[in-house]
Amino acid sequence: MGRIDIESLTKEYRTPNGPLRAVDSLDLEIEDGEFIVFVGPSGCGKSTTLRCIAGLETVTSGSIRFGETDITEDKPKDRDIAMVFQNYALYPHMTARENIAFGLKMSTELSATEIDDQVEMAAEMMDIDDLLDDKPGELSGGQQQRVALGRAIVRDPAVFLMDEPLSNLDAKLRAQMRTELQQLQHELGVTTVYVTHDQTEAMTMGDRIVILDDGQLQQVGTPLECYHRPANRFVAGFIGSPPMNFLEVDADSEEGALVHPAFTLPLPDSLAAEIDTEALTLGIRPEHVSLTTTPETHAEPDRLIEMEVTVTEPMGDVTNVYLDVGGESMTVTADGRIGVDAGETVFIHVPTAKMHLFDADSGESLKHSDESVEPATSQTASGRAETV
Repeated sequence: MGRIDIESLTKEYRTPNGPLRAVDSLDLEIEDGEFIVFVGPSGCGKSTTLRCIAGLETVTSGSIRFGETDITEDKPKDRDIAMVFQNYALYPHMTARENIAFGLKMSTELSATEIDDQVEMAAEMMDIDDLLDDKPGELSGGQQQRVALGRAIVRDPAVFLMDEPLSNLDAKLRAQMRTELQQLQHELGVTTVYVTHDQTEAMTMGDRIVILDDGQLQQVGTPLECYHRPANRFVAGFIGSPPMNFLEVDADSEEGALVHPAFTLPLPDSLAAEIDTEALTLGIRPEHVSLTTTPETHAEPDRLIEMEVTVTEPMGDVTNVYLDVGGESMTVTADGRIGVDAGETVFIHVPTAKMHLFDADSGESLKHSDESVEPATSQTASGRAETV
């Protein structure tokens, strides 16, 4: 029952300027017991998709199935789901106990004793059993979130739906709750669909992540698949912090090199022979670039690129160094002990194995990082399935 199949899901809204397509022909398979995270920028369609699964939005076209049952037209109360909202949605005049029990009282025939036993079990699981007689106004944000989660757990649903449930918490509590939610989902084994705009949450929590942009599916895969082998430039730039650097380059087949106004980067013969597109975008993650102030000691001096430091951001264990590349900006995550200041000249090394290349026009990925990832099937924006 916990398996979800979404086929050609489309959701349009009427506006004064014509139809607005919030979700565009989405196809997705979610396995029973899977923790899957929808992520993307504001307005990408992730919350709309979640609300369609919940039955809070009517579907324009397409279908949603829970197991073998088509629930596209079913009312929310008939879908065997439990939803956790961003704003917790607790009744302020009720105690935590009453809030947790409310759904059971309204939707089941359980006796008062049975409901109380269920509430006590959920409260103990969420470590709020000593707060059951408090009202929401007496609880901290983290405690209110635990009450909202307890209310979902107590229903024992086939599917959990979570719409940015941690966004109202401070950074420290959010990190703590991420861990607790993962442990809880693992313990319960309930299929969970989680929506967030925070790519750190997506990378750390999901069995797989679903990346959306402008209502369209960009890629589905494990966090490491999407990080090391992004389907396109959008995914590459959205996943990772600081984000991937992008530089527009031309492929010089005669020289076997990538040519930028500020540098020429030689390529291995094997890679140069594979490139049949002239206009490219070079992608490299800040943490994959090495930086040196002593080029004469480097193992590959012919591949070093000279740049000027514009800004440094000491973060403790690392320092983010911002560089000027012929008028474009580039970020390098360097060792925190490096001593460079704005205005200094440094040299960077871009390892071929870590480079990404994208078609400059379509944004489609042409070369991934050579980092090994666990083989799995990854759905991409083109709708095809790739084994990576």
